[in-house]
Amino acid sequence: MERKKAILLTTGAALLVGACVLFYNYRKQIKYYSNVLIDRAKLKLVGRTINKIIIHCSATKPNQACTVELIDQWHRQRGFNSIGYHFVIYQDGTLHEGRALSEIGAHCVGQNSDSIGICYVGGLDSNGKATDTRTEEQRETLKKVVAELKEAYGDIPVYGHNEFANKACPCFNVESEFR
Repeated sequence: MERKKAILLTTGAALLVGACVLFYNYRKQIKYYSNVLIDRAKLKLVGRTINKIIIHCSATKPNQACTVELIDQWHRQRGFNSIGYHFVIYQDGTLHEGRALSEIGAHCVGQNSDSIGICYVGGLDSNGKATDTRTEEQRETLKKVVAELKEAYGDIPVYGHNEFANKACPCFNVESEFR
C-alpha cells in the first residue's frame, strides 16, 4: 500500500512539473491560431514612443541551435541585462517573445530607445557566409509581425540592422521588402 502511494505521489509530482514547464514554454512562445500574432493589449501598454522597426538575424548556421533562451545567454555574456530583441522568429515560423515591449531594446546602438527589434534565426550558410536563410514560414511571420506593428504604431519605417552598423545583418535587403 505504501509503495502505491509513493508511486502515485511521484507520478503526480512529475505531471505537475511537466505541466509547469509546458505552461512556461507556452507563455514564451506565441503560436498563431488566427491572423493575429501579437497580443494587442501589450502593444498599447508599451509606455514609450515607437518610431521604427529594426530587423536582425541571429548570425547562426543552418541546423545550429538557437532559441530565445540561448540568445538571452549570449547577450548576458556581453553585459546586457537580458535578450536585446523584442521578438525572435524560429525557422518553423513561430514567433517568440524576447525583451518586453515596454523595455528599451539592446539590439542597435543609438537606435534602441524608440525601436522594436525583431530577429530571425539564421543568416549564415553552412560555411559561415552571410546569406538570406529565411524559411517561407519565417518570411510569412515577419511580414505579419511588421504589419501588426505598423497597424499599432502607424506607418513607421522598417530598417535592417546593416543600415545603422557596418554589418551584413539581417542578410537580406529590408528596403526592397518593406519600403
